[in-house]
Amino acid sequence: MAILKTEELTYVYSQGTPFEKTAVDHVDLEIEEGEMIGVMGHTGSGKSTLIQHFNGLLRPTSGRILLDGKDIWEKKENIRNVRFKVGLVFQYPEHQIFEETVFKDIAFGPKNMGLDEKEISRRVHETAESIGLSEELLERSPFELSGGQKRRVAIAGVMAMEPRILILDEPTAGLDPAGRDKILGLIKDYHKKTKKTILIVSHSMEDIAGFADKILVMNKSRLFCFDETKKVFGRAEEIEKIGLDVPQITKVFGSLKRSGLDFGKEVYTVGYAKELLVKELKKREDNKNC
Repeated sequence: MAILKTEELTYVYSQGTPFEKTAVDHVDLEIEEGEMIGVMGHTGSGKSTLIQHFNGLLRPTSGRILLDGKDIWEKKENIRNVRFKVGLVFQYPEHQIFEETVFKDIAFGPKNMGLDEKEISRRVHETAESIGLSEELLERSPFELSGGQKRRVAIAGVMAMEPRILILDEPTAGLDPAGRDKILGLIKDYHKKTKKTILIVSHSMEDIAGFADKILVMNKSRLFCFDETKKVFGRAEEIEKIGLDVPQITKVFGSLKRSGLDFGKEVYTVGYAKELLVKELKKREDNKNC
């Protein structure tokens, strides 16, 4: 059974007014436990509105969200517990951090869960370590930190609740290449260690191509596709037509295919491209020596 499922999920902003707009339109999808999923879509595609339904920040205009087979809105009073199980990290850390110290900020969620001080302390220290925050930073104000460190504090605050599903909205936005690689590497390590279900919203195919099991693409408020990463990149031309940019290496191999050199596989990471090219060169060398 899927850990998270939507049935005909629809959300309409300003319903009944001249400004009415359908942001999510009859979306059906199933997410299995332990999956790492990339969520893609151009600005205004509905991807951010979609993920805000998963932990009850928004209530559907129609349709349902099922967590472990149960409608999260069946009893409104259960939404608080849903948010402990489905953690959402906002795009801008300034929208999420607010406490006097990093320690207190990370501890806020576990404290609201009613955990004792010993358990809260354990979670804060373990989460800080896993996300690359040193002990000395825990007593500093989060507002004194760099942009990358603030991002880690915001992520740690949600991770410390140990949600079954972790959703990160543009976790690398505004970071330099080294900062992006650091954050993505930490998220990948967290997934490998915990086997949690993780959804990463990003406008960059490059960022998520290397580690997402599946990619969910939104377009004009509707679900364009949701499939294994390699199958999604097999539709590179279609994806480009809806305004998304595929990885540069995918474009290169697409050009090679159109020129007659078809590797028969979808290529979306540099490492895999290198492997295929080495095999092809070796095969040609062997044929030459025959």
